[in-house]
Amino acid sequence: MEGLRPLLPEYGGACIDSVVPALLDLDREPPDWMPSQLLEAEQVVVLVLDGLGWLQLDRFAKFAPTLRGLEGRSITSVAPTTTATALTSITTGLAPGVHGVVGYRMRVEGQVLNVLRWNANGRDARSAISPESTQPHVAFEGQRPPVVTRAEFRETGFTRAHLAGARHLGWRMPSTLVAEVAGALRRNEPFIYAYYDGIDKIAHEFGLGEHYLTELRAADRVAADILEVLPPGAALVVISDHGQVDVGENTITPHAEVLAHVDVQSGEGRFRWLHARPGHSRQLLESAVAHHSDSGWILGVDQIIEEGWFGPVVSDEARSRLGDVALVAREVVSYTDPTDTGLYELRARHGSLTADEMLVPFLTAFG
Repeated sequence: MEGLRPLLPEYGGACIDSVVPALLDLDREPPDWMPSQLLEAEQVVVLVLDGLGWLQLDRFAKFAPTLRGLEGRSITSVAPTTTATALTSITTGLAPGVHGVVGYRMRVEGQVLNVLRWNANGRDARSAISPESTQPHVAFEGQRPPVVTRAEFRETGFTRAHLAGARHLGWRMPSTLVAEVAGALRRNEPFIYAYYDGIDKIAHEFGLGEHYLTELRAADRVAADILEVLPPGAALVVISDHGQVDVGENTITPHAEVLAHVDVQSGEGRFRWLHARPGHSRQLLESAVAHHSDSGWILGVDQIIEEGWFGPVVSDEARSRLGDVALVAREVVSYTDPTDTGLYELRARHGSLTADEMLVPFLTAFG
């Protein structure tokens, strides 16, 4: 892991929130790190490979020959480095402090909302907590490009929150993802957004071992197949939302003296928010620093906002969803919360601001 300070996002620079706006608004001054040839392309396919970090791609390059053969560099994700937050920044072009999706689990209207499942207290929350009100900013600059994503995601609350207004082209197998992209290219769609979640899902369940490497080969094949159907004058852009850390069984339960000051927890294992009991904010921070500074960056919410972790502006709405103290993993660990459960224990995790999680690829190829 890198040194004593977190790797902060480059909002307004080489960051994932800059990619889509630059490709959709050609009148806007392009980022100096983006190839000029890309901005001249007649059609652009943006392929988001969920969970593919730059450092993992470099480490396992032989398993992804197509991707490593593309031109590119690393750019930063956003904070926290979690799918719900990062995908919303990619599609809206906004920092988390503005769009307000500030974590995988966040406190909204007095409840801890699981954003990806869009449930609270184990129940569907689409009626009680409106996705469109929770994240009201339009996706894709208000344009309605085709979005090639899993068919079963179409009606989810998170899709409504970060892809509202897009034209959905559902896929059920990776082969049909490629077929949908090919069809959109033949229809002369100028901008196509495709999302593939296999790497992230396999890493969560199995870590960064044999299963991960096999999946990385499969994802590389998806990119290769898209390149084969890319017509002259078109471009492929490959990015990701975050990288991964193989935590395994290295979990930490917050100390009892810390939990004595906690009302509820939100966030994720590597960016855990502690919400203080009324009047206990100072004691919570002091206790968390005393017990957990050996494994993480322990900060109060005001310092995180002041340092710009969520961008230069944090709306009142976004601020209300944050906890009082954050346990942000610096070492290869995850902080547990008994209410943060799923079908299995996650081996690879993300959310923190280490280089493994923060650096993601920005790769390009041309037809």
